[in-house]
Amino acid sequence: MTATLANLRAVVDVVDAVRTFEGDRMPVRRALPVATGHGSDPFLMLDHFGPVELKPGGGGIPAHPHRGFETVTVMIQGAMEHRDSFGGRAVMRPGDVQWMTAGAGLVHSEMPAEEILRSGGVIEGLQLWVNLPKAKKFAAPGYQHVLAADVPEYRSADGTVTARVIAGRAGDVDGPVTTHFPVQAVFYHLDPGGHAVQPVPARHTALIYVIAGGGQFGAAARPASAGQVVVLEAGAGDILMAVPAEASRPLDLLALSGAPIGEPVFSYGPFVMNTKAEIIQAIDDYNSGKMGALPG
Repeated sequence: MTATLANLRAVVDVVDAVRTFEGDRMPVRRALPVATGHGSDPFLMLDHFGPVELKPGGGGIPAHPHRGFETVTVMIQGAMEHRDSFGGRAVMRPGDVQWMTAGAGLVHSEMPAEEILRSGGVIEGLQLWVNLPKAKKFAAPGYQHVLAADVPEYRSADGTVTARVIAGRAGDVDGPVTTHFPVQAVFYHLDPGGHAVQPVPARHTALIYVIAGGGQFGAAARPASAGQVVVLEAGAGDILMAVPAEASRPLDLLALSGAPIGEPVFSYGPFVMNTKAEIIQAIDDYNSGKMGALPG
């Protein structure tokens, strides 16, 4: 993971995530779309939900539909249960990853796991929305559930850097998730004194969300800290990330890159299509039951 200054992307902006609420008053830091209007194609939304202490019986997002994109959920603390109208059901625990293709449409819920509903507990995680190109918007719905123990890791020779690869590649490690078009999603943990370079294909969008701690990015060592989005320049070049040796804590981040789709985006709530007519059709299909329903 080495690179020269000539092939590193510059940082064009560092933006604070927007604080809001989702579902049953779940606190969220919305990192994407970035508030300054920088393009993030193919990434539609990134929410850092929690941490929040749920009371017994509370929290979660009940049954709702999706069409036209994919959701990627990663648990940091606690446990959530996914259920969908195509028979998918899994409990997500810390480090687990769920890459769900809504495609032609499904209904799903994201609720606290049984033990948290019963006794309460802390919930925290990330959810990313990845757009699908027009040719893939009616792909068959499905999901890939990857347990934390099955997420492959790259470790630097000096032990200061660990990369957990969800999709794409870091070092000599490939992620387990199959994507519909080129996308990379890699979680990095850097100890003080650590540095890493994440390769990014030319013309791909490149973004970083800082989950915890702080670090320096790009050849100019632009600082960014927890709850901020680092926007990298378009074009060619890789991502440099580092933590000064004198830092008091490590850095945790999500590095994203993907091939821009470059198509019109028309969204309405849980549907992301190319035209208003397609949104109206999605609403009609949901209301008529064509996206299914959760089993009782």
